[in-house]
Amino acid sequence: MFELAIKGWSLDKDLQIIQADVLMTVDDSVIVEEPLCIDVGLPALLASTMQNTSPNRFAPADRWEQMPFFVCGCGDPECRGFSFVVEHLSDEQLQLTYVEERSNGTYRELESYVIPSEEYRKQIAAIGDTYLKFISTLDYRPYFQDTVPIVESLVQQIHLKLRSE
Repeated sequence: MFELAIKGWSLDKDLQIIQADVLMTVDDSVIVEEPLCIDVGLPALLASTMQNTSPNRFAPADRWEQMPFFVCGCGDPECRGFSFVVEHLSDEQLQLTYVEERSNGTYRELESYVIPSEEYRKQIAAIGDTYLKFISTLDYRPYFQDTVPIVESLVQQIHLKLRSE
């Protein structure tokens, strides 16, 4: 069973990043459990529900689809992050692989999990919805200026996919 819970959302007004407490588990394994920056990698996380993804924490901000899903509380993906490769095995299953990135563009696989795609999509869509609701009343200016429109578009695409399943 896959679970991704993000709670305690807050805006760091100085850094203009969204931080929260992240808990990601698969079956009985805790993969992530700590406060992190969630908006830098949110577009990549959302995209992973519909396409294969592979991280590159050293990519420029406009390569949003390569960002680690969760990064250090400072918001810098080069500082520290939780990077995942997502491979869609079929319409019903995907493989989530937690990886340790290296500066030469390669990574070391740490753990892999096969997860039902629909379960993954539903939870990630809910996180996207919560993000959009959370920022709606804030004076929020992310470093990557297209973050909000990209998130809005991806959330809409995920909901369309979920309705068709």
